[in-house]
Amino acid sequence: MKKQNLLKENKEFKYKVSDESRPLRAYALKLTHDMDDANDLVQETMLKAFVNEEKFQEGTNLKGWLYTIMKNIFINKYRRAVKSNIFNDPTDNQYFINSSSVTHRNDGEGNLIMKEITIALAGLNENLKTPFMMSYRGYKYEEIASFLQIPLGTVKVRIHNARKELMKKLDSYKKG
Repeated sequence: MKKQNLLKENKEFKYKVSDESRPLRAYALKLTHDMDDANDLVQETMLKAFVNEEKFQEGTNLKGWLYTIMKNIFINKYRRAVKSNIFNDPTDNQYFINSSSVTHRNDGEGNLIMKEITIALAGLNENLKTPFMMSYRGYKYEEIASFLQIPLGTVKVRIHNARKELMKKLDSYKKG
């Protein structure tokens, strides 16, 4: 009985998250000023939300939680870009910011993204998935190494390889 309730809640959570894909995409576009980057940002946000589902408290504002995740991902990417002196010129993409045609509702797309993320995560080798999931749940590398009783370097390599594998599996979303 408990397992059925968890599966039902999980489906409801996935549906609610995917239902927010349109407003998330519009917000991502305002942040990035680039459609491809916006799609990547939405994908990363949904992945992180799915991985951290247990951190969401029922009855709180899901949309606000998702926007916070997105904003944090964007800020972290921006900081990395500044450190490596990579800058984007958004002037060519100003049309998309004010274009309502870009923000039409598409529940199917959000559902497809969630399904692809679920499949990609399920397809990860357990040696990669466990440290990756712990990292996305907020554990520090040292905590993961201690818990799994493996060297710190191994944790870093496994998380890096898991990210690479997930990005490869979800690459079709990058190309738009």
